[in-house]
Amino acid sequence: MYQPAHFKVADSDQLHALMRAYPFATVVTNGEGGLAANHLPLELVDGKLHGHVARGNELSGIDGVEVLVIFRGPDGYVSPNWYPSKRETHREVPTWNYAVVHVHGRLRTVSDAAWLRQLLERLTDRHEAGQPEPWRVSDAPEDHIEKMLRAIVGLEISIDRIEGKFKLSQNHPAANRAGVLAGLGERAGRGDAELAALMSQQEEVRR
Repeated sequence: MYQPAHFKVADSDQLHALMRAYPFATVVTNGEGGLAANHLPLELVDGKLHGHVARGNELSGIDGVEVLVIFRGPDGYVSPNWYPSKRETHREVPTWNYAVVHVHGRLRTVSDAAWLRQLLERLTDRHEAGQPEPWRVSDAPEDHIEKMLRAIVGLEISIDRIEGKFKLSQNHPAANRAGVLAGLGERAGRGDAELAALMSQQEEVRR
């Protein structure tokens, strides 16, 4: 990944926070058929990534391969009209702000039913937490859960290397960064509030 110094993030707490906040990841492999990308929610557990796929998924049969896992945080278009410097010099152009984390690791498949059930319970409890009446795995008939468990394969990805890129206008002066925050607030489009919040967090880190 292209990594200008302005945008490089190496702090593991920040990287893990983005991975947990945006767990729907892209898992990229390079096999006999060439490059392939699969999309699934992953959970960070004790320094490893856990997830599951259907037994028919190609990931279920490639134990031990290298993988690239991409977590995408908030992103959004940035207009040069938001920069005070544009009104002064007109030497500004549009860009795109975003945050991503790339995890390089190795995949291991897991068929153990107890391991899989614990994973499903953790994922369900986490993502149901905001519901008025959270659904639990135990709400379903036991024979149905056992059938579903037989239809999936667990994935455990060890992390060999992790890199983060938070492109959030750090290469601009404070006035321009403030202008981007104001522009995002005024536009209030999909993801703009999350992008502005992450920019504000980075401002705190800079101080």
